[in-house]
Amino acid sequence: MSTDISGPAAATRPDPGAGAPKPSRFGLPTAIALVVGSVIGTGVFGLPAALAPFGPVSLVAFVLVTIGALALALAFGALSKRIAGSGGPYVYARDAFGEFAGFLNAWCYWITAWAGNAAIVVALVGYVEVFVNTEHKVGWSIVIALVGLWIPALVNLSGLRNMAVTQILFTVLKIVPLLFMATVGVFFVKSANFGAFNASGTSIWGAISAAAAIALFSYIGIETASVAAGRVRDPERNVGRATVLGTIGCAVIYILGTLTVFGTVPNAALRDTKAPFTDAANAIFGGQWAGQAIAIAAVVSGLGCLIGWTLIIGEMPMAAAKDNLFPKAFLRTRGDIPSFGIISSTVLASVLVVVSYTNFEQVFTTLVLLSVFTAVVPYLFSAAAQLFWLLVRGRKAEWPHLLRDGIISVLALVFSFWALAGSGYQAVYYGAVCLLLGVPLYIWLKAGRGEYGEAKS
Repeated sequence: MSTDISGPAAATRPDPGAGAPKPSRFGLPTAIALVVGSVIGTGVFGLPAALAPFGPVSLVAFVLVTIGALALALAFGALSKRIAGSGGPYVYARDAFGEFAGFLNAWCYWITAWAGNAAIVVALVGYVEVFVNTEHKVGWSIVIALVGLWIPALVNLSGLRNMAVTQILFTVLKIVPLLFMATVGVFFVKSANFGAFNASGTSIWGAISAAAAIALFSYIGIETASVAAGRVRDPERNVGRATVLGTIGCAVIYILGTLTVFGTVPNAALRDTKAPFTDAANAIFGGQWAGQAIAIAAVVSGLGCLIGWTLIIGEMPMAAAKDNLFPKAFLRTRGDIPSFGIISSTVLASVLVVVSYTNFEQVFTTLVLLSVFTAVVPYLFSAAAQLFWLLVRGRKAEWPHLLRDGIISVLALVFSFWALAGSGYQAVYYGAVCLLLGVPLYIWLKAGRGEYGEAKS
């Protein structure tokens, strides 16, 4: 999605990092791997079981959600062509709506990244314990989780080249078995396993909406290439391509994979399982070896996801710190890697993991939901920024392009509101509290610059 014009904002906005050494960069394959690796973590391996109570109607919800995710991906692609540099939703909101909106987006997204990493690694532990600590002793579970958090941190701190190679390798290793299940598994589908088309006991639309509330969150991470745009070679071209191609790849795996599991595991059994892909693999190939192979793939998938998000938890606050909208400590680097952001955020994720394993499971669950809320807020602002730009600057474009881009932006905005509502009342309530907790930090930063009212030009 690209408009045929460029606004003054894109041309005149100063580069916060001007004069600094240029960061190491990676190409389109790594950018795609970053998107796919950040979107597909351990959650995909439990998704069919979560959707099973709704029946095959949830596949319709998945298609609708995919359309919204693609609209958002196209919006990110268009925004990245106009505004260069790392930061993604942060820089888009700041450019369109001012520094306070930019700060709130950076604050929200930073919370999403490290709290989400804690959630990913806790899910990862469950698959590791298929092979070790099978008795699920809490002390060893914490050790496994902390190792799972700090290995990706060390990979990123070792340099961008190592991160890029590892991310591509892990993405391939986790995509191959998922694609295998999503393609070969289709030939083993039996219609009797699907059960009732709408098994929810509610109306068709009610079932679609409820299933969408689960499926919506499976696409969080499609924006990661735009967040790390300053690391991508030829970002005006490659960020948009990586975002769209990565989203399409994830959609194929999600939809076909869920279809395969629905058709190979009886619906009644699928509702009670905690490892649906493992059960599907065992049903297709027989024995337990296939299920164990899927468990290995889940571990690899989780680590690959953590590697991508660990880069992001350093990039986003560093971009904001360059604009004096985050503490200057986030500018500290090791080489050109945002070391302070990575280390401090991994420490916070580690604390959250320990809390989750010490009789505060409900608190942890709430914080995970908050991470979803804080991801959707930057999505909404990004879609709004694109729509705002089209209304203000898009009048010079040819009307067919303007109409196309306007429809896509509205779809992305609707998708964001849908995701916001789907996160639940409790998550929205506490999410708003977390969002506003950033205000004192903003006051401190702005007061430290001796400013009142509008930012100095």
